[in-house]
Amino acid sequence: MKILSNTVACSNDDGVFCYFGWPSVAYLPDGRLALAASGFRMRHVCPFGKGVICYSSDEGKSWTRPAPVIDTPLDDRDSGVVSFGKGRVIFTSFNNSIAAQRAWMERLGEDTPEQAASKAFTRAYIELLAARSDSEKLLGSTYRISDDGGTVFGPVRLSPVTSPHGPMPTKDGGLMYIGRRFTANDSPDQGDRPYLECWRLGKDDAFEYLSSIPNIPNGEGGCYLSCEPHALELPDGRIVVHIRVQGGCFTVYQSESSDGGRSFTAPRRLLDPNGGSPAHLLMHSSGTLLSVYGYRNAPYGIRYMLSRDMGRTWKTDLVLTDEHATGDLGYPASVEISGGRILTVYYVNEGGASRIRQIVWEL
Repeated sequence: MKILSNTVACSNDDGVFCYFGWPSVAYLPDGRLALAASGFRMRHVCPFGKGVICYSSDEGKSWTRPAPVIDTPLDDRDSGVVSFGKGRVIFTSFNNSIAAQRAWMERLGEDTPEQAASKAFTRAYIELLAARSDSEKLLGSTYRISDDGGTVFGPVRLSPVTSPHGPMPTKDGGLMYIGRRFTANDSPDQGDRPYLECWRLGKDDAFEYLSSIPNIPNGEGGCYLSCEPHALELPDGRIVVHIRVQGGCFTVYQSESSDGGRSFTAPRRLLDPNGGSPAHLLMHSSGTLLSVYGYRNAPYGIRYMLSRDMGRTWKTDLVLTDEHATGDLGYPASVEISGGRILTVYYVNEGGASRIRQIVWEL
């Protein structure tokens, strides 16, 4: 592996709303790159996030300023962008309830005048939401679809599941959404029902249920909670899913489907119990399958694993970067650009401002 550059792709360092996180990147139908993120926030958890998009016409050498695509009254978080079909693009996000946001706000410290003012400001906005009757009409996993290649997007709609990087395009031009079943408190329902479900975009651009992924057995390595999957359809037709699993661990599991998403194998662990997560899959033109993920133990950074046999076995714990001073980072996403190079975006909190960085690298 050789790193060619590591630069900032998206930030807002000059303002109070300077926290950007959880990015995605994809090619648009016209050859431009699109970068999606949750931006113009004050912190990791706050009610001010917007789902924003940036464009690049030069393979990431320069990006436009971030512009909102999904901006509900609630905290619009993880943002995905995916091209599919004939010139269509979907932009995804999700948010949480007023009650959940109020609970997080009350945990904020007030040790300094700035902290106290920030908490009061946040509380005032949340109470404004509570006073409005329509604040939660778009509570859920949200998406907008563009029919002009990713410039103009249609109305905000609600999906039954959510995943940081959004749905998976299929070879037949369709769209499959493998994600965590949405709940307002950002955690799956407890019980025997599977946490992760597979839905397919159907008639009138609404999602239709297809199947579920089996849960992780309770207590396996201290893990119990499956969330934030990313799926990829491989050249042989199989679907590979990399799943964030936590709860006494922070790692990646893999599940597969050989029947077009109608059923999935029981997930198997790929990394050590605290090996890092969540992951994003990319099929490189060399035939190498890549999965890039955040690593939140010192030395903090971004790691990757690779497979030469279409995901059956993996070489893991390869370091892309380990030069950051905080574990508030990750959610990488990758795209292959010209010359077989890889462009990977991720977020990192650097000195109070959280930025979207990009690494251009090659195998």
